[in-house]
Amino acid sequence: MKIIAFNGSPRSGGNTELLLKETIKGIEDTGQSVHTFNLNAMSIRPCQDCGGCDETGKCIVSDDMELIYEAIRGADRIILASPIFFFSLSAQTKAVIDRCQSFWCEKYLLKKTIPSDIHKRKGLLLLVGGMKKEIGVQCAEACAKAFFRTISVPEHNTLYFLGIDKKGEILQHPTALKDAYEAGRKLVELKVK
Repeated sequence: MKIIAFNGSPRSGGNTELLLKETIKGIEDTGQSVHTFNLNAMSIRPCQDCGGCDETGKCIVSDDMELIYEAIRGADRIILASPIFFFSLSAQTKAVIDRCQSFWCEKYLLKKTIPSDIHKRKGLLLLVGGMKKEIGVQCAEACAKAFFRTISVPEHNTLYFLGIDKKGEILQHPTALKDAYEAGRKLVELKVK
């Protein structure tokens, strides 16, 4: 099973990264491995809305997104981890999503979808926000849902924690790390029919 994770936080060692690491630990304890992309350390230009992908489904901008496109195509499980900024995903996360316009063109204009193998593609959205109101989760979730649908991930779960702002504060939450660990394990479970 091929599993990829996107760390969309700009803060190294922050709450999002700690939550993601615990999720990955849950996956690795099942014998699987995860390839993590630290989006803040990558060179990814925003979508230029140039139309370059309209007829081919391939982005014409050459940068680190090329690594992500290849990983998305081959992934059975995709984890998207982001802090909530201004009721939405981080700019690093959103840049990747916007650059997936090429997948949208491929799927909806060219009528080609990413094939799903025996594991049936699934996703996991991890969110951490300082605000206690759920509107940030709802807005971020809507964006992530469109992303997952576009890259042919028909099913995803969301795990979120609100009121967590200071660096490392997630470690004080009574269930966050356990919940993240279990979410990782659940993500790679294969149900027997």
